[in-house]
Amino acid sequence: MTEEEIIKAASAHRGLSKLEIIRRAVIIAIGIGLEAVALEMFLVPNGIIDGGIVGVSIMLHHITEFPLGAFLFLLNLPFCYLGYKQIGKTFSITSILAIIGLAVLTTVLIPVPKFTDDLLLAAVFGGVLLGLGVGLVVRNGGSSDGTEILAIFINKLSPFSVGETVMFINLFILGSAGFVFGWNNAMYSLIAYFIAFKMIDVTAEGLESSKFAWVISDKYNEIGEALTDRLGRGVTYLNGEGAYTGDNKKVILIIITRLEEAKVKNIINDLDPKAFLALGDIHDVKGGGFKKKNIH
Repeated sequence: MTEEEIIKAASAHRGLSKLEIIRRAVIIAIGIGLEAVALEMFLVPNGIIDGGIVGVSIMLHHITEFPLGAFLFLLNLPFCYLGYKQIGKTFSITSILAIIGLAVLTTVLIPVPKFTDDLLLAAVFGGVLLGLGVGLVVRNGGSSDGTEILAIFINKLSPFSVGETVMFINLFILGSAGFVFGWNNAMYSLIAYFIAFKMIDVTAEGLESSKFAWVISDKYNEIGEALTDRLGRGVTYLNGEGAYTGDNKKVILIIITRLEEAKVKNIINDLDPKAFLALGDIHDVKGGGFKKKNIH
């Protein structure tokens, strides 16, 4: 998670209706439920950890045999305070509630038997469920792990980026797992962490990721009409100017899904093989009538 993504999540509750707040609260509850299941039924019983405060809590739980939920709550509290100072009151309150919920659920699920003894299966499915749960919490304005908040604080005091700080912290934590659970389990922990990391990104950024296409061509009118007719998508014409030649150019902007990328390339190549085309990823496309029209 980048600093921008965390701050964006922190503002998720501002100006929301009561119904929307309830909806987000339910989703956060589902998220921490998935996290608790991942921890108590897949990862912790098999000696597999995740990064961040969760990973430290699992190791301390193993060493001291104190409840995992107690460590999750106590270790995250200072970072909730940092979150209040660095990001905002709403984010801090939401995170505290999420952390309390996770601490309670992990304690309640202790008597439930683990799903599998296979370390690879535990790492894969535990990572998927954990990442999905964390992503749901972050997407709806909270956090159940203070590592990213700490990274934002360190970023303000050092030349290291948020991403670099998180990576360093997690490499240290995951490396420490080798001394606590053995190096075999530490390697499985890396698998679980990688899967969880990817799932957090997919969930927090949106399951329906879209792409944008910039097109510059002298045949902009024909290309624009073809994209509209054959894709059912609206296009926008922007005025551009070449920095070297000073020539005025029309720039076509269109938002598409990943499945439509190949078709866009074919349309442009058919009409103007020399056209300039740039493609990029976009997350959370909203408003502006971004809906596909029937093309048949």
